[in-house]
Amino acid sequence: MKKLLIIGCGLMAFCQNTNAQMNLDNRIEEKVDSLISLMTLEEKVGQMNQYNGFWNVTGPVPEEGDASSKFEHLKNGWVGSMLNVTGVEEVRKVQKIVVEESRLGIPLIIGFDVIHGYRTQSPIPLAESASWDMEAIKASAAMAADEASATGINWTFAPMVDISRDARWGRVMEGAGEVPYLGSQIAKARITGFQGEDLSAPNTIAATAKHFAGYGFSEAGRDYNTVDVGTSTLYNTIFPPFMAAIEADVKTFMNSFNVINGIPATGNSFLQRDVLKEEWDYQGFVVSDWGSMAEMVAHGYSKDGKAAAESAANAGSDMDMESYLYVKHLKDLVNEGKVSVDKVDDAVRRILRVKYELGLFDDLISIVTKSEKKNVIGSDKNKAIALEMAEKSIVLLKNENQLLPLKKKGMKIAVIGPLAADKNSPLGGWRLAAEDNSAVSVMEGLKKYKGNTLFHEKGVEFVKGEEAFISELDINTTDRTGISEAVEVAKNKDVVIMVLGEHGFQSGEGRSRANLDLPGLQQELLEAVYAVNKNIVLVLMNGRPLTINWADKNIPAIVEAWQLGSTSGDAIAKVLYGDYNPSGKLPMTFPRNVGQVPLYYNYLSTGRPANPGNNLVFWTHYTDEVNTPLYEFGYGLSYTSFTYDNLKLNANSLSKTGELKVSFDLSNTGKYEGKEVVQLYIQDLFASRARPVKELKDFKMVSLKPGETKNVSFTISAKKLEFYSANNKWEAETGDFKFFIGGSSNTKLESDFALKN
Repeated sequence: MKKLLIIGCGLMAFCQNTNAQMNLDNRIEEKVDSLISLMTLEEKVGQMNQYNGFWNVTGPVPEEGDASSKFEHLKNGWVGSMLNVTGVEEVRKVQKIVVEESRLGIPLIIGFDVIHGYRTQSPIPLAESASWDMEAIKASAAMAADEASATGINWTFAPMVDISRDARWGRVMEGAGEVPYLGSQIAKARITGFQGEDLSAPNTIAATAKHFAGYGFSEAGRDYNTVDVGTSTLYNTIFPPFMAAIEADVKTFMNSFNVINGIPATGNSFLQRDVLKEEWDYQGFVVSDWGSMAEMVAHGYSKDGKAAAESAANAGSDMDMESYLYVKHLKDLVNEGKVSVDKVDDAVRRILRVKYELGLFDDLISIVTKSEKKNVIGSDKNKAIALEMAEKSIVLLKNENQLLPLKKKGMKIAVIGPLAADKNSPLGGWRLAAEDNSAVSVMEGLKKYKGNTLFHEKGVEFVKGEEAFISELDINTTDRTGISEAVEVAKNKDVVIMVLGEHGFQSGEGRSRANLDLPGLQQELLEAVYAVNKNIVLVLMNGRPLTINWADKNIPAIVEAWQLGSTSGDAIAKVLYGDYNPSGKLPMTFPRNVGQVPLYYNYLSTGRPANPGNNLVFWTHYTDEVNTPLYEFGYGLSYTSFTYDNLKLNANSLSKTGELKVSFDLSNTGKYEGKEVVQLYIQDLFASRARPVKELKDFKMVSLKPGETKNVSFTISAKKLEFYSANNKWEAETGDFKFFIGGSSNTKLESDFALKN
């Protein structure tokens, strides 16, 4: 029930041409200005106040305590938004309170963490990023919006566009990996999917670019930790996906928990006013993260809650999520002259603008909600979208002796591992609206292929006790019951499929890990089975890169299956049996050792990048580990093989207004039809700031039949060469460059060119 009960404003008559859109925007601004002129200071502050669901809306009205006070705030028009109120009846009732009982009847914007699906769960965002398929990612987000909007939700706190190079950080599962360019393309795809072409349509929701800014650079990969980065990293690595989000017209930003340059992001004027609202001219609104406003006291930045509210309001944080500080203190701060009315009006204007754009002021008293017209939640259509996304997200890491794809008849297959029959972990960490144990397990997916005989054994228990979103997991590290049974099952089988990895609640918010190996007793189980049957396919389910050196050395076939959502088992089975040829590429580097982290492909070379020889130690390296990753960024195999050849450049230089065309031949030299993600990297050899050894600047998905060759081309312009220079501006500096072409960041072809004025 997205468009809700209030005065008829006639905003549904959206026109397609630019002039009509401009007229509409002007009408919205007029309505916002008119409404603000009618509001008291308390009502303005109320629009800046967001509450979590605080009572059973379909039950009795609270009569005492904190819930009673918040209920009165709703009736007084002192609440602008609520989150975690779900279901048509619940949303309808809470909206009726504010629309029919408050003085001005301003509807709420209803938020929810629609991170990788609603009831139907798509793969976790990091997995989706491995597809490098923007249309599939867009469709996945649109499907999530379709389901969420059917329950009355009109705002999601996604996508997370934080770049992170540290796999210890649990929230890497929620993002797009380590690369600004890929992250920027995915940010635009997900925002477009959520918001659609018409935000007032009944099946779209407002998106949120989060977390602004630097959250992915938390020290030691520990969630909520301090962030300390320089100007170059901030502008060239952290900012680009947020800038792309604005290009995609994202309606809201969320600030982050961390300090940056010693100032908490929620109270950081440089981030929120100087950069976001002035330099980038952002017109949407900024919401705090959960309680982050009050947490400025714990940071040692604000003396108390009132001081925190003052800092946040002056810094440009427009809406307070679950700190209750604006509603407690902002009126007094304005009256005391510590926060200007103009800043309050600016925040309220931004919030009301989004509400009008969503169509929340339309008169829909007589319209039946979408979910009552048709059942879209958990529909077969949506499961098909999730399945396609899951298939495209799988990355083939190793396939010695062409063990995969499996034969479809006559095989005896042992399926072993604590995740093999698990129907909960594949849903991932952010699946608040999903039904427990609703994923298709790997066993269920494999059973749909009738030609082989399956033998299943769990091997070991993974988790002891409760499995909950808000609680620490108790990982089993002592009870080896089941290992001997698994070993017996594995004997004399044609192949063993081992399904191992992380529990769905081992990655996500608050779930940092100091180790990146297989948790619990899984490595011991793997080695015990290997001792009796070396013909193993290792299927990994995880929310972050893992250190799997032993497996890479010993196991012939490894499939990175992440946490793929509702249709996990079906997607994995289709890949294992060859009904889908994997084409995924890694969006994050896989380290050999956690001591290498943070590890990423677009590093700076340093002044001593190379081994000087003669057993000297004076170069950038470890004495007990190599520098290289286990699997580099952009890596991923196929059941077929591809060759790159015949590199051509139409010129050896370009001007700042010109273009350069790079072309090459891509051939399928294997026996299966397949898709290859071809990648273009560029290195700026000399610049006003030291530049990375290579940077992803473009990519294409190319489909080829066996024996087929296609000529593939990229265009290089000055725009692709821009960076935030030592002149403190975005520019492409003249000079010498290299470009690289290949199927991963470990590229096959390279050449050089120059940029001239």
